[in-house]
Amino acid sequence: MKVVISAAGTGGHINPGIAIANKIMEKEPNSEIIFIGTNRGLENDLVPRAGYQLKHIEAYGLKKEISIKNFSNIIKTLMSTKDAKKILLEFKPDIVIGTGGYICGPVFNAANKLKIPTMLHESNAYPGKAVKMFSKKADEILVGFEEAKQKLPEAKKVVVTGTPTKIRKIEVSSKRKQEILKELGIRNILPIVLVFGGSQGAQAINKAVEELMIKKLNKDYQIIWATGTKQFDLIKEDLEEKKLNLGAYPNVKMVPYIYNMEELMNICDLMVCRSGAMTITEIAIVQKPAIFIPLPSMSANRQEDNARVLEKLGAAKIILNNELNSEILSKEIDSIIKDEDLLFEMGENAGKIAPSNVEEKIYNEILNVLKK
Repeated sequence: MKVVISAAGTGGHINPGIAIANKIMEKEPNSEIIFIGTNRGLENDLVPRAGYQLKHIEAYGLKKEISIKNFSNIIKTLMSTKDAKKILLEFKPDIVIGTGGYICGPVFNAANKLKIPTMLHESNAYPGKAVKMFSKKADEILVGFEEAKQKLPEAKKVVVTGTPTKIRKIEVSSKRKQEILKELGIRNILPIVLVFGGSQGAQAINKAVEELMIKKLNKDYQIIWATGTKQFDLIKEDLEEKKLNLGAYPNVKMVPYIYNMEELMNICDLMVCRSGAMTITEIAIVQKPAIFIPLPSMSANRQEDNARVLEKLGAAKIILNNELNSEILSKEIDSIIKDEDLLFEMGENAGKIAPSNVEEKIYNEILNVLKK
């Protein structure tokens, strides 16, 4: 099988594409797979690291404001259909798969002109612009949430598969948990709140957690806090300017990035995080309660839509970004973390939407499209 996957920008678009590619290679080791992205996004790290070739075109997300730069980016994105077409003509794929985002525009335009079968995967509960734009022309659309299916009435075929992810529900032994906590310098006697805002971090979440820590509002629980690599040093500098020592807060471990996320998700008691589609899926898989602070958007509140899915199930609480502060966050954490029955119930509820055999379902749908 020869496959082109268009994925660019964030891990939420790229990681599902890599997971799909890995499944194809597992099933058909002689397959040839290339990715199409830009020279700016996270794909330049993640795709080569996963062992796949990345081809570049110049494409940009469309913004509503009127400006010379935005107009120039629109022209460049439209013109890049020619570059995408050249890549497809040289590679001759059996199918083109897109995982959402602006990169799908020129790549799918080129694929449609060349009459190459196309498939889209939408991770969010609210489909993005690219998926909506090509919903009529794509041979099939795969979605992560049932809610997304209802928002694509013009699509030829929509199948709910879930979103592929590397995170699994695992049993972490007591010994291993002790080792993890010892490495982090925190104790095993208090509940654990895992805080993160994605690889880049989330400034609003970081500010609220920093204030919560300084005010010592977390006496009844301890925090493992991933700030994001870019913001880690900024927070340390801010603490130094305030003449505060991070070591004076024993119930907090601040790190720039978490590499053993699967283990920490499985041993924590509660998560505080953004609500990207990948995060929602992972929380459902490990069956943990969450407090979501959705990333606000001017065009569509996709993260809030995602978060509402778990909120309706009684698996999560939501604090809007513009309402977030240390007192509100502390109050929400306290209302959950002190109630063991509630923690268990919310975790069980999250598990109700946990997908199963996602990659296998996606692979089978690819075969169905190719048979047509």
